[in-house]
Amino acid sequence: MDRRIFLRTGGLAMLGSLAMPSLAMPEAMRKALGESDEKSAVAAAMAHFGVSEADLKRVMTAALEKGGDYVDLYFEHTFNNGVSLMDGQVNNCNSNIDFGMGVRVLAGDQTGYAYVEGVNLEEMLHAAHTAARIASSGKKTLPVGLVEKTLAHSRYAVTEPWEEVNLKRKIPYLEKLNERIFALDSRVRKVQAFLQDTTSHVLFCNSEGVCYYDYRPMASLGAVCIMEEEGKTENNYSARAYRRGFEFVTDDLIEVLAHEVVERTAILFKAVKPKGGEMPVVMGAGGSGILLHEAIGHAFEADFNRKNVSIFSDQLNKKICNEHINVVDDGTIPFNRGSVNFDDEGVEGQKTYIVREGVLTSYLHDRISARHYSVAPTGNGRRDTFRNMPIPRMRATYMEAGNMKEEDIIASVQKGIYVDNFTNGQVQIGAGDFTFFVKSGYLIENGRLTQPIKDVNIIGNGPKALADITMVASNDKIDNGTWTCGKDGQSCPVTCGMPSALVSKLTVGGE
Repeated sequence: MDRRIFLRTGGLAMLGSLAMPSLAMPEAMRKALGESDEKSAVAAAMAHFGVSEADLKRVMTAALEKGGDYVDLYFEHTFNNGVSLMDGQVNNCNSNIDFGMGVRVLAGDQTGYAYVEGVNLEEMLHAAHTAARIASSGKKTLPVGLVEKTLAHSRYAVTEPWEEVNLKRKIPYLEKLNERIFALDSRVRKVQAFLQDTTSHVLFCNSEGVCYYDYRPMASLGAVCIMEEEGKTENNYSARAYRRGFEFVTDDLIEVLAHEVVERTAILFKAVKPKGGEMPVVMGAGGSGILLHEAIGHAFEADFNRKNVSIFSDQLNKKICNEHINVVDDGTIPFNRGSVNFDDEGVEGQKTYIVREGVLTSYLHDRISARHYSVAPTGNGRRDTFRNMPIPRMRATYMEAGNMKEEDIIASVQKGIYVDNFTNGQVQIGAGDFTFFVKSGYLIENGRLTQPIKDVNIIGNGPKALADITMVASNDKIDNGTWTCGKDGQSCPVTCGMPSALVSKLTVGGE
């Protein structure tokens, strides 16, 4: 059973007296993340947060004073900006700055955690002494010397940092997106367009000597479209999100989003609710990856298996589905929303095969679960902010390509549905039962896509649905939308994807 200790001191209002760092990326960090090695990124990050290596060692020593096995320190400086447009006018702008650090102590399977919204030495030591209370052995453990971890190239290096982009440069892109959507269809009545960007400076170190700095960008651009036809209204949504700088926003992206949101909305005027019941379901490529994330992915997270909550707790190294199925959780895709250079425990991002040729080969591990199973961490220890301790979380979860054509899979179905656009989903981790809300899709009749459908619930059981996938197409696709995963009160950016696949039977909630 995890015990959690939380300490909150100070607040953003206090930070003026703490000489809070500039929002911009320090030049030394730029050079360290590029070709220059004149000064390490970690040294620059320490200067950015106003701490020294001696400070870090002193705080870690205090955190281990009662006999903890391990300690890590997580520093974060994040700022968010958002701007939205409705009725042709910018109607909302917001900015937020978050700054602080957390101290985590592990003692066996127990965790002590404390955080402070400031980084002066007194506050950090207070947090360290609080987190240290989880241990009681009295044995003295000292942190080892810090060694900087780096990658040859960042997985999300930016060309133009968001810190250097003012509001005036963002607004024209929202106006252009709004204009393009209205121009594409006379039935458009209202558009809400938005652009959001987040930048985080993260400094991490632990008692094993691991130390790294990570510069984490995130951006999303999208629109909601409302259309009217003969007194009937429909709406839909389209967006893209990546770990990129301002170079993310282009005229080409605006064109793609405008066409996509109009087409997604317009099709709904022709859509009907299908008859309900149990039937074959063809999951379309891309967004259907929500099936993997919600119905299966959470059950592969090792904390649920370590605690015997997951239905897969006793299935490791056993066949759980068709041998043509490979399921991956990947933190290495360049610029992907779910990618990490290092996770929030100092483990390098990596590509992890959860299912290989139908066999469950690995859970998704943080340090705690990896130690429990005597395996290496998989780079899945992630946290929402410095106020949270890391837990096993997905990154980009997808199914690899199969060996069939999508049209052949559809042709094999006499009566069923094809689904390709989801809005949300829920899963009961223990039993694996799930429900998804399908925004749009098609009826399949005699091997052909016919009538569009909308507003359908799909209900099933994750392990059974995985076992019931009988055909997998070669059209694998990652959905780069604004996917965000919630777990234990924390949120993390993720992505999902899959090729088109046939689930032989699922319950469809229709008319």
